[in-house]
Amino acid sequence: MATTDPRELLDDDLLAVFRDRAAKLDAANEFPVDDLDDLRELGYLTLLAPRELGGGGLTLEQVARLQMRLATAAPATALAVNMHLITTGVVRVLRERGDESIDWIAREAVAGEVIALAISETGNDAVTFDSTVTAVPDGEGGYTFTGTKIFTTLSPVWTRLWIFGRDDSGDEPRLVHAMLHRTDEGIRIHDDWDTVGMRPTQSCTTSLEGVHVAADRVIGYSPVGPNGAPLVFGIFANFLLLIGACYIGIGDRAVELAVEAAHGRTSRVAGGAPYADDPAIRDIVARMGMRQLAARTFVESVARDVDEVADHGTGWFPRFTVAKHDGTRAARETVADALEVVGGSAFRSQSELGRLYRDVAASVFHPSQDRVVRSGVAGWLLGPTTAQKEATGTDD
Repeated sequence: MATTDPRELLDDDLLAVFRDRAAKLDAANEFPVDDLDDLRELGYLTLLAPRELGGGGLTLEQVARLQMRLATAAPATALAVNMHLITTGVVRVLRERGDESIDWIAREAVAGEVIALAISETGNDAVTFDSTVTAVPDGEGGYTFTGTKIFTTLSPVWTRLWIFGRDDSGDEPRLVHAMLHRTDEGIRIHDDWDTVGMRPTQSCTTSLEGVHVAADRVIGYSPVGPNGAPLVFGIFANFLLLIGACYIGIGDRAVELAVEAAHGRTSRVAGGAPYADDPAIRDIVARMGMRQLAARTFVESVARDVDEVADHGTGWFPRFTVAKHDGTRAARETVADALEVVGGSAFRSQSELGRLYRDVAASVFHPSQDRVVRSGVAGWLLGPTTAQKEATGTDD
């Protein structure tokens, strides 16, 4: 890879190919295999892997910008490849903070493995802070995992799957993170991804039916409950910022489509003047642009702080969650505004903007959800509620 410029690495011609494929893949509910092959050839899957380990050595900020650009053409492809990039990004974050214990994950990515990250579970709104999947120790440092992961993006193609489950065998429960191989016995991938939007991600349900993982594939541990453990920090930093980046890219494309329509549509009421001259349309487009600029700037700023190993203490997690919140909310609102500018043609099934409208709907399900973000920021600023203090027996 000779450049880090998003417009050179992902040039207009390649994005046009991706955009054409995106419409067909959405209609067929199929995974973007050709997109993934093209990205692999560009070295895209190893962008975040440290250069010392054979990767591209890009920063989180640089990759966030690339994901924004990719999502303007193929939102589902961007979201799918995100899950792989996140895993190598965790390696990078830990390595920059003096922990090289999971360098092997980046080496596997450089060797060509496609790594997915299984986080979501039905009925588990604690997300990375707890798990309904059980992790039973085998006495030799390995574990047997049983349970179900949902929204497992990259289901048709992953060769490695980062999972975590809950180990209750000790004095204190803990979460065990481990890496599965697709050939491991006890893995069942359900063909159940038939959704409203983001269809090509093929984020199928994955059942873990007594899957054994040896000690050498245990990634690490984190406490149950809110915490800033290194693995949790690394996942939050990469997952939330790159998710936000993908949706910002969708919003950016909606602005492009709205601007194109504003110049192309004319008003009979205004004597044939272009919509771009209508003060109300100009106001809508201005608000779209302002919203997108603010969200983009915040995601890039927080990513830069991660890259520079800034010290925000307890302010890190509010930054991560608000960045994702603002990026996804901006996309939803911007796409909705674009519909008004583009008009009724966007309501047709073959409309690109109509597809983007369906794609952004998925953003409300990605952790951390909006209400959780607001609760977390309130706790950061106001401290725990009286009921929480009483439950924990503290006055802090």
